[in-house]
Amino acid sequence: LQEDRTVTCTAEVLYPLGSKSSAPDVQLTVQGELRSTEEADKEFYTRIRSLEKELVAENIPDSHGNIPPELEPIHLLAWAASGYVIWQNSTENTKFHLAQVKHVKQVKRSDEDLQFDYVVLLHEMVSQEVLPWEVTLLWHPQRGPRVSQCQGPAAGH
Repeated sequence: LQEDRTVTCTAEVLYPLGSKSSAPDVQLTVQGELRSTEEADKEFYTRIRSLEKELVAENIPDSHGNIPPELEPIHLLAWAASGYVIWQNSTENTKFHLAQVKHVKQVKRSDEDLQFDYVVLLHEMVSQEVLPWEVTLLWHPQRGPRVSQCQGPAAGH
């Protein structure tokens, strides 16, 4: 998240044999210090929880590549959600990339989590298709992002 700094990161990714539905086990090592996002996370969480009307937004980034600063956390959460979708649906013949958040809607919950229902557009670099995915993401500053549902384009696409 800091454009003026580089940090070396290595990951060991272990895929469970024969299990298509299990996410891989990832062990991460970071050399150097990552800036803490704790304060910004709490600020964002408090701001979203205090909204009178649920947040709704479209086209992040816009057609010029701009992301309004107040929607940057929404875009970063979409990036995390897309990462999960990509992990679960990639093969050696695919290369997905988050192109855009087409639509996002906050859903009020009775628990402490924030819920965002996304429609993200994933660009499949090999076929050049842009595929819509519906993803429900739950987030809390202490628990991080968790995808609770995701649905891809209809079969035959």
